[in-house]
Amino acid sequence: MHGVQGDRGSATLWGVALMGLLMAVATALATVGSVRVARHRVNDAADLSALAAARLAIADPGRACARAASLAEDNGVDLAKCEIDGEVADVWTSLLISVPVMGTRELTGRARAGPAQTGGPR
Repeated sequence: MHGVQGDRGSATLWGVALMGLLMAVATALATVGSVRVARHRVNDAADLSALAAARLAIADPGRACARAASLAEDNGVDLAKCEIDGEVADVWTSLLISVPVMGTRELTGRARAGPAQTGGPR
């Protein structure tokens, strides 16, 4: 009976340790998930902004990057850079996120848009 009394409460400690481990794993998975969502957000905003800028590249090149900036802002990201080269728009977007333990990080996205090549492969 002496051995049984010495083990008293050890299951509680193991239970608490297991719950702590499960919380750490859940927090890590949630963090990875939120970073992935932010990465998609910054890339999608770059795609949409490049398409909008390319649409205006010929008709109104002066307004093309302003439209891209407006669309990026509407999607919750910043327009880092915008270049118009003829009919092609090249757009960079950025987003600051806060990652537990790692601090603040900047995610960037880039997209190019323009007319499809009609002459076939080069």
